[in-house]
Amino acid sequence: MGRRRNGRDVHGWLIVDKPLGVGSTEVVSKARWALQAKKAGHAGTLDPLATGVLAVAFGEATKTVPFVTDSEKGYRFTVRLGQRTTTDDREGPVVQSSDLRPTDDEIRAALAPLRGDIMQVPPQFSAVKVDGERAYDIARDGETMELAARPLHVSRLELVARPDPDHAELEMICGKGGYVRSIARDLGEALGCHGHV
Repeated sequence: MGRRRNGRDVHGWLIVDKPLGVGSTEVVSKARWALQAKKAGHAGTLDPLATGVLAVAFGEATKTVPFVTDSEKGYRFTVRLGQRTTTDDREGPVVQSSDLRPTDDEIRAALAPLRGDIMQVPPQFSAVKVDGERAYDIARDGETMELAARPLHVSRLELVARPDPDHAELEMICGKGGYVRSIARDLGEALGCHGHV
């Protein structure tokens, strides 16, 4: 006989506007606690530095999570040009820098190969499993690893604003498994100036 879960039978979806500094798992735990629900899960992970929509499923609705995660998702993010970090976002230390700053037209041209059906290498700090262990756990131990490129469909990737020479705001619509941090890193490398989210 299996262990009985505490909580109420709550079924359905809750859309959360995830704040800065909180991870997706923490949001699910708080939502489950607030509703005293037996079972909960989320559709798509947002990094602690990301804000925006996190879809949380409860009870029987968790069976529909694969249908939601297989859908396209939209992101708006800012790339810091001229710096590469260990985490591909602002949390990690800067490991390479450049004084080169591309023009808007150069950025638009470099975005073209990142659209359509592409192969994307996840960030070192990601939830991808490597020999049964999460990549971020290996990376936190100071080890680097070769992560295999994965297929990704990017239906839209556009430059939407350029507040200053160091920053470029992008919008992306992509399928399952896309990493905004990888797009920022790959764009920076393509431009020869480095970049992170």
